[in-house]
Amino acid sequence: MSQLPHDNVIPYQQSEKSKKEQVTEMFDRVAGKYDFMNRFLSGRLDVGWRKKAINTLKKYNPQQIIDIATGTGDLAIMTYKMLNPEKITGVDISVEMLKVGQQKINKANLNSKIVLQQGDSENLGFADHSFDAATAAFGVRNFENLEKGLSEIYRVLNNGGQLMILEFSKPKSSVFAPLYKFYMNIVAPQFAQMFATDKEAYQYLNKSSIAFPEREDFLKILESVGFKKTSYQSLAMGICCIYRAEKR
Repeated sequence: MSQLPHDNVIPYQQSEKSKKEQVTEMFDRVAGKYDFMNRFLSGRLDVGWRKKAINTLKKYNPQQIIDIATGTGDLAIMTYKMLNPEKITGVDISVEMLKVGQQKINKANLNSKIVLQQGDSENLGFADHSFDAATAAFGVRNFENLEKGLSEIYRVLNNGGQLMILEFSKPKSSVFAPLYKFYMNIVAPQFAQMFATDKEAYQYLNKSSIAFPEREDFLKILESVGFKKTSYQSLAMGICCIYRAEKR
């Protein structure tokens, strides 16, 4: 698989570790405050974004779902409550994020419906054609090799399987874009530091969002690994996009 410019964006510039190792270390560090910071920095907008993204899968009634880069399980839990599938399997590379997610699943009494496991989303330990749908919220930008990760998702989906990805994008408005850039470059990292969270993690969030191939460019990558019926929907003045695709 070819390397994209996005694949070379790393959290810690002075580290000699691979991107995958750095991303794992980063999420292990911020796991305890990850949910709080997400709600705080987005003004809870991220909750509505997830609901809209999940709704795009409702008509397909998927029963076996894999949640890629599941993190603390927010999307997996919301997906179960909205779609009521037989089972959701959440995969993430960070053990500490999964620990937080498991606590939330235990509290919601969803242990028999949502199973979390540590794993590399670019090397999924599942057979071909294992899932009816795959979901990912703000996770694929962390792949060390984006094309490889998307190819793995394609592999484990059933024929006719649905893909939904929610990911940050860059606003196009000439008025709003500079304000968003200031917020992501200056405000978010400073708030993260105030709350004793990894400042570099939120600087990386901005850098990875800028480098991520968005909108039509991302659709082309999805198509290059085999996906069909690709589309996207822009949300919140372009802050993020819902990407949809199908395996055929």
